[in-house]
Amino acid sequence: MTDEQSSLATEYSQDTPNNDRVIAVVGIGADGWPGLSPRVRAEIASAEVLFGSRRQLDLVPADASTANRRAWPTPLLPALPELLSAHRDSRICVLASGDPMFYGIGVTLAKLLGPQAIRVYPQPSSATLACARLGWPSAHTPVVSVVGRPLETVLPELGDGRRLLVLSADEQSPAQVAELLRRNGFGESRLTVLEQLGGPGERIVAATAAQWSRPPGDPLNIVAVEAVRDPAAPRFTRLPGLPDASYGGDGQLTKAEIRTLSVAALAPAPGELLWDVGGGSGTIAIEWCRTHSDCRAITFERSATRREQIADNAAALGVPVIIVRGEAPADLPAAGDPAPDAIFLGGGLTQDGLFEACWDRLRPGGRLVANAVTAESEALLLRWAAEHGGELRKFQVYRGEPLGGFTAWRPHLPVAQWIAVKPAE
Repeated sequence: MTDEQSSLATEYSQDTPNNDRVIAVVGIGADGWPGLSPRVRAEIASAEVLFGSRRQLDLVPADASTANRRAWPTPLLPALPELLSAHRDSRICVLASGDPMFYGIGVTLAKLLGPQAIRVYPQPSSATLACARLGWPSAHTPVVSVVGRPLETVLPELGDGRRLLVLSADEQSPAQVAELLRRNGFGESRLTVLEQLGGPGERIVAATAAQWSRPPGDPLNIVAVEAVRDPAAPRFTRLPGLPDASYGGDGQLTKAEIRTLSVAALAPAPGELLWDVGGGSGTIAIEWCRTHSDCRAITFERSATRREQIADNAAALGVPVIIVRGEAPADLPAAGDPAPDAIFLGGGLTQDGLFEACWDRLRPGGRLVANAVTAESEALLLRWAAEHGGELRKFQVYRGEPLGGFTAWRPHLPVAQWIAVKPAE
């Protein structure tokens, strides 16, 4: 949080008579003003400044509010602190679509100002309404937003027979989702596009991704996907150990068997941050992030060509949010940035100061996993284990490969692994 944001949060968190500084965050559905309760209408009517998108502002009748109406600028997030600060002495009401805390502005305001600074009045979300129309159980239907996010974030959720909802960015999203499914072996999946849910203009259309040819419709829509995988298409799961052939590049990658053991040792949990040092093809960072949509990763790779390949692999496998940086330790984030929850050292172990810089930045209680294939790097693992404790393991993988008309076991290089947890301070 910047100093400006901290100051703003302090202002809005102070108690004042009648809670004048508390911002009303009002969800409004496609049914507009008639769908709002008297209490919510009163909040809007008492506001001095009314923020929202142009579409949302137009849903409030002119005679229902005398507030100064302000349409959000684009991009919104950089301008938000200044906008709120400029109207700090006014009663503010913010309009949102449906449930403001479901991928909405309410989440942003709570993070910026603190939950005590806002009062949220939710309506049913588009996902809730879509499940109601389709007869799907909302508790078991994953939702992926492509509003301000890369379309490829849908990919990790796909699986044969899986049902999911995609929050559209605009009227182009349904066709883009259909094309994404076709490219990735899910062309026979059924798409149902639900527009203006709950409003007088509600419309529902459906077709398979392979047959999708409908022109763009209403920008306010959500896409329901009933996934069907082509039997010939590769089967990717969220578990680590994707086939080596899933990755493009020059062959510099942690092989599937060692990758599975390494990601398991890193023990990813939702919301955690990984530093992957010596990214290669990006396999560790990618499979860390695929375990859960909230997992984050920064990968460090000195080769510019490999950095480009990591970005390509991350997009192709549905985790384009991975941050790709240059060589460590020179390009490690600044000391004030969030500390990693886990660090993987897959390369550069013999580089002076690399381990020390990483260990120093690892948060207390965080995990470090280092793999070594040379005698020199293995000796370092032994030294570090003697100093910091942890577990030492050694693996060798054999793969069956053709030898004439027979099968022979081909050994890969043995890999030594050190797993350590940084003591709590």
